Amino acid sequence: MIVAEFIASQRTGFGVPHAIACRALEVSQSWFCKWINRTPTGRDRRREKLDEQIRRLFTASGDTYGSPRIARDLREAGWRISENTVAARMVELGLAGRAPQRRRSLTRQGTRPVARDLVRRVFTAVAPNVLWCGDVTQIDTDEGLLYIATTEDLFSRRMLGYAMSEHHDSALVVASLRMAATTRGGQVDGVIFHSDRGSEYTAAATGAACQALGVVQSMGRVGSALDNAAAESFNSTLKVEFAHGHRFATRAGARIKIATWIADFYNTTRRHSANDGLAPIPFEHQIAHARAPSATQVRTEVA
Repeated sequence: MIVAEFIASQRTGFGVPHAIACRALEVSQSWFCKWINRTPTGRDRRREKLDEQIRRLFTASGDTYGSPRIARDLREAGWRISENTVAARMVELGLAGRAPQRRRSLTRQGTRPVARDLVRRVFTAVAPNVLWCGDVTQIDTDEGLLYIATTEDLFSRRMLGYAMSEHHDSALVVASLRMAATTRGGQVDGVIFHSDRGSEYTAAATGAACQALGVVQSMGRVGSALDNAAAESFNSTLKVEFAHGHRFATRAGARIKIATWIADFYNTTRRHSANDGLAPIPFEHQIAHARAPSATQVRTEVA
């Protein structure tokens, strides 16, 4: 059956006549014709439906999901299937996520005093608005570089704030922080904001904005990407899973597409390993529901 499928795929995908393929593989044409004209079995129909769903999920992810995330999506949709089976079908279908590329550092160390490292590579939080992280990265457009500053909540990996500009400065970071505070309703007193020691984070304007918002700054060491690994991870995801698959003619166009990807896919749909496979916003909703006291508990406490 595998041989027959291969012959059929060569004919369909590459225009190789089945007579030539049969001769090369030393199988009879009559056998192949009998197989190709047979009535599909239940297994054939299930595999065809599975392949269709895998293609759909892979396309919906922007051609980025690998077998672990697609397997989760399938199981959530009711399929009883293993990750290995999905991986095998993806290989057969020629589907593979994008590989990461090396990142060029944008960090320019500031000259002002820096904040202490309050995180020490522990990029987890027990609740929202306990620990945020941020970084600045760049996206290529036909008009030139577009810089994006991000502010991420490490409880759910939700991207709370992001700002984009052709300038790489503290104003960009401040805009991202203010958006994050607005997303959280402005109640962020005491949240730790971790970053590298780039000049845009050590700038007086950034310090003043953090003080006004009630944000406590934390900074990793110079030249150590691992000290801000969570923010670096998002930069890689943005580029590998989205930006590298697009060509942006203008900075304005890139802003719109990146903001849409963050709001409509990354925060709401993209599965994250840190959230047990849930996207950031659904994860926050699930935890909030689980931690909320039940109506029975509330009535008991009132009584």
